[in-house]
Amino acid sequence: MRDGTKISATEKRSRGRPRAYDPQAALAQARDAFWKAGYAGTSLDDIAAATGMNRPSLRAAFGDKHGIYLRTLADYWASKFELMHAALDGDDRLANSLMKVYDASLALYFGGEGPARGCFVVGTAITAAHADVEVQQLVTEGFLTLDAAFARRFERAKTEGELAAAADATTLALLATATLQSLAVRARTGAARASLRAMARKMVDTLCGG
Repeated sequence: MRDGTKISATEKRSRGRPRAYDPQAALAQARDAFWKAGYAGTSLDDIAAATGMNRPSLRAAFGDKHGIYLRTLADYWASKFELMHAALDGDDRLANSLMKVYDASLALYFGGEGPARGCFVVGTAITAAHADVEVQQLVTEGFLTLDAAFARRFERAKTEGELAAAADATTLALLATATLQSLAVRARTGAARASLRAMARKMVDTLCGG
């Protein structure tokens, strides 16, 4: 009863409904929690606090902690691949394309609040991958996708005359991916962004035959 009036069935159902949430926003908040403390250091309660969702709602929407982490890892890779394609598939010359990749990656590594957080994959998935087959598979597939994207760009550079015909696109791609990984680790351990960009610039000169 409210002021002598019966509460309608519709009002009762409305009261019982879970609070609306944005799945992508919730996953981004869960990702940031993992990014800060790592997979092992992040509890389901930490994720609940980050997302504003209670544990039952989290489980209903995304599964357990492991399931949530796999979703955040897959989403991170998807955003990374989108970044790669935007940088590599345009009309820029090879050196500019590669620097766009590294500049966008550094923006991501230094994009959080406080100290640089580096790469989500390097910072959270590498230690978990050793004992978790599903994480290991996502990490491996992700790195192979990065290698393939770089290799395609180097092959295109050969076709367009920016690289010698004898250049090994596969090896250059491995070096380009390794540079990404090195930038991520060094960012996480306190290297200055300007020094990392200078390092990337030197590596791009080397990759382009300088």
